[in-house]
Formats: sequence, structure tokens, C-alpha cells
Amino acid sequence: MALICPIILFPELAHTDYAQAAECTTKVCINVYTQDGQLVIEAHKGSGPKVHVTRRPAPKVAPRPKPKVAPKPRVTPLITSTYIAPKRVPRKKVARAKTVRKVVPKVSLNDKLIKLIPTGNIAHEPSSKAVVNIPVIYWCDLPGVFSTKVAIIGEAVDVAMRPSFLWSFGDGSFYATTSPGAAYPNQVITHTYRKSGTYAVVLVATWGGTWSNNGVARAITGEIRKVSVTTVNIANAPTRLTK
Repeated sequence: MALICPIILFPELAHTDYAQAAECTTKVCINVYTQDGQLVIEAHKGSGPKVHVTRRPAPKVAPRPKPKVAPKPRVTPLITSTYIAPKRVPRKKVARAKTVRKVVPKVSLNDKLIKLIPTGNIAHEPSSKAVVNIPVIYWCDLPGVFSTKVAIIGEAVDVAMRPSFLWSFGDGSFYATTSPGAAYPNQVITHTYRKSGTYAVVLVATWGGTWSNNGVARAITGEIRKVSVTTVNIANAPTRLTK
């Protein structure tokens, strides 16, 4: 049987990189965005907004007049004895305590972390001997939410991303959902083929979400798309001859 694979155009799959402006405080700047199908978390210190303080000029104070001091009379010293230098007593050597230096680990002021988003596999039932006019159940093994917590330059960043799904069943039919589906008896995602053949089934998972720091949540600019492909063979239903 020939592979039935119609031309599928996904204009939203055009590769686009996004970067949002970093959220800054007076101590740290954090930026979470998507690039090349990956999640990027950046942070650096010392680049937050500066507070401009205007200082008032100090008032001018007139200098105080200095009092006049009468010169002291000169005194001629009398030499009454001969100076004898004292004998030097050698000092005892005292052992000095050794100074222990503490090694303080250096803290990076700039850091960049990259997180990979999982790619799902497509499954279907029946896995073989599917026939026309009988629904085929589809699902994938992606989680309903991808969450991670990272520590970067002393700051804790929480990331939560959720997928949405677009199914292409290979015969020109599409189905959009936010559920990954499940195996029988759950029949959330099904499709019925009207003709026999081998079909290419494409699943596009689009990830989007939020990140938070110090209790403040912000949207991640950009999306991550993962594509999975499989094939399904559909046979003609057996015919029965009746009299």
C-alpha cells in the first residue's frame, strides 16, 4: 500500500526566536525566554535601576578669627651631667600564632541556564490491524505540565510550562486539544479513516508558560514547538457473503 501523506502547512512552525526585556531590581536582573527550541534562563547582578539622590549644598560658614599668641621666651639649657646610654636587653622571641585564611567561594555575577523541553511519542490503538470505519485511539506520553525550579546566582526561579496539541491524521483532518489523550477505554482523541492505506500522523506540541521569582509571576515570551511523527496502516474491513 502506498504511503498517504498530504502536504501539511503549519505557518506557525516558522522558526522564531524570542527574547523579552529582563526584569530587574536593585540587586539582580533575570530574563527567561525561548531560543532554538530551548528554554533559556539568564541572570546577572549589579545592573538594576539606580536611584538618583540630589544632595543639598552645605551652608557656608565664615571662618573664625584666630587669637594672637605671644611668643614664648627662649630658655638656655644648662648642661649638668654627661648622658650615658642604657644597656640594651635582648628581647625574648615569641612564637606568633599562624593566621588561618578563610577561602570564600566566588559567586558568579552572570549565569545562563538552558532547559530542554520533553518530546512526546505517538501511540495508537489498535497498534496493528486497524480497519476503515473503525475509530483509532491516539495519545502521546507528554505531561500536562512541565515544571522546574532552578537556582541562579543566588536567586530561585520557578518555571511552569503547559502544552497544547495539534494533530494531523494524514488524510487532511486536524484536531486541536489541550489533552495528551490516553489509551482505551479513554477515547479523548480518536479518528476514523474512510479509505485503506498508510497514513503519516503528525503531532505538534506547543509549549508556553510563566516563570516567577520572589512570588512575582511573569509570562515567558515566545513558545517552544516539538513535532512528533508516526505512521498507521489502515486495512479494508473483512467482507462477509450472505445468502
